Amino acid sequence: MSAFYELDTPQTMRTDAALVGARLPLVAPRLAYADVYVGYPTDQAKPVVEITEAAQRIANALHLHVD
Repeated sequence: MSAFYELDTPQTMRTDAALVGARLPLVAPRLAYADVYVGYPTDQAKPVVEITEAAQRIANALHLHVD
């Protein structure tokens, strides 16, 4: 098979996919979108990044703006 192998027609590929999909069992039941994220907190505190004096001097020497 070469890199330029011709694919089947779209109709044939659609039929093949439907047959495979009908034979594959669902591994897990699908959950509603809201149920997927129910175990995760929605708001998390942002970490505080401390900028040392040495980092501030380097940033100023490179003309970077660090607040």
